[in-house]
Amino acid sequence: MQSVTIVILGIAGMTFGWFVYSKFIATKIFQLDPDFVTPAHEFNDGVDYHPTNRYVLWGHHFTSVAGAAPIVGPAIAVYWGWVPAVLWVTVGTVFFAGVHDFGALWASARHQGKSIGALSEEIIGKRTRALFMVVVFLVLLMVNAVFGVVIAGAFVNTPGAVFPAWSAIVVALIIGQLLHRKWKLGLLSVVGVAALYGSILVGSNFPIELPDALFGLTANANWIVILFIYAAVASMLPVWVLLQPRDYINGMQLVVGLVLLYGAVLLSLPDISAPAFNSQMAENAPSLVPLLFVTIACGAVSGFHGIVSSGTSSKQLNKETDARFVGYLGAVGEGSLALITIVAVSGVALAATPEIWHEIYEQYGTAGAGTFIQGGAQMITNGWGLPVGISQTLLATMVVLFAGTTMDSGVRLQRYIIQEWGDIYNIPLLKKGILATLLAVTCCLLLAFGAGGASGSGGLIIWPLFGSTNQILAGLTLLVISVQ
Repeated sequence: MQSVTIVILGIAGMTFGWFVYSKFIATKIFQLDPDFVTPAHEFNDGVDYHPTNRYVLWGHHFTSVAGAAPIVGPAIAVYWGWVPAVLWVTVGTVFFAGVHDFGALWASARHQGKSIGALSEEIIGKRTRALFMVVVFLVLLMVNAVFGVVIAGAFVNTPGAVFPAWSAIVVALIIGQLLHRKWKLGLLSVVGVAALYGSILVGSNFPIELPDALFGLTANANWIVILFIYAAVASMLPVWVLLQPRDYINGMQLVVGLVLLYGAVLLSLPDISAPAFNSQMAENAPSLVPLLFVTIACGAVSGFHGIVSSGTSSKQLNKETDARFVGYLGAVGEGSLALITIVAVSGVALAATPEIWHEIYEQYGTAGAGTFIQGGAQMITNGWGLPVGISQTLLATMVVLFAGTTMDSGVRLQRYIIQEWGDIYNIPLLKKGILATLLAVTCCLLLAFGAGGASGSGGLIIWPLFGSTNQILAGLTLLVISVQ
């Protein structure tokens, strides 16, 4: 029953945030204007600037900012106990993440779709812009390099997720063309999600594995190369061709996943095995403050979200009033995922007794996405009666698709940053999309294989810097919004 209490209190807080607090911010602080001409209309080029239905844009924004982080972060942070994690996810979503994402989207739309880094020059000064742009580029470099490793590892460890992950691209390409031809969104949503879940059933029965030593590389390294080739191509396509429909369908399948997970809590009423506050931590465990706020970034507040809000999302905003729905509700969606992750890794579905839970959480950082998949799958099985294997494939695919959409957007955003440097410093070559994309992908691959060798895991070496860098970026973004 404890899990139900967590869910009810968390959802109640986020409901207040959406219906009350975000409405106050929209009307009294940002004063959204429905007649304001957004950059999507002013610079409509059908590639990066493209007016978009707010539901489709919400799907893009939500899945781009989510990735695996609102799963991994909370799954790790429960080490200190479930109470601190629940409080930070709920309070962080309502008062920090929602305002951060919503505000960055609004500020960028008011300034011709400029990134939060470039925008900081007009609001604060050139030195701030120079700092911001470097921090943004480094954050994107880390995210892209590491997510390549994460997705590749998921393909190797869960080969049943390979077929649905790549099938989602085909489904998205078809839906993108039909949406462009004005087919009804509702019908395409149902068909797209059904096709996606159908591919999950196929994938669970027909796993796909790459052979080791192919081209002299391990299966993991080959997947990393394939993923970056795909990301490079995807980042140069018009947003309506692949980015929007893929992110939207992934957003819809996450909604279904959340319904299954939250429904499982209400149907099975699981107890919590994790302690409210962990008193059996290892001697070398990091302190709760400030590490909790670094560990749970996505799902509470994350600087990476400001890059997406002011990068891809602001260039697709149809009306300024859509910014609240896309930005704030996108943060609420991510907070909801973080909240159910806490329940999944804290309850009896993962560990039947507190003793078993402490064995799993013996050290800080031993849990992660795999812990969520294990606990969440068992929770769905207990609540809905689905086979454990299908439940695990479903959640593993959800993690992979989220990481993939973030990687898609991340490479595109890295291209934007390089092209903005071309504008700022008057370097015509950097303004070219193909060259900027090649530079972005080359930097990621150099980090992956230069630092990590043949394994391609170089991004993991500097990944410990991401948490603090990401939160510094969040602070800078909130500063820009505050003085806007």
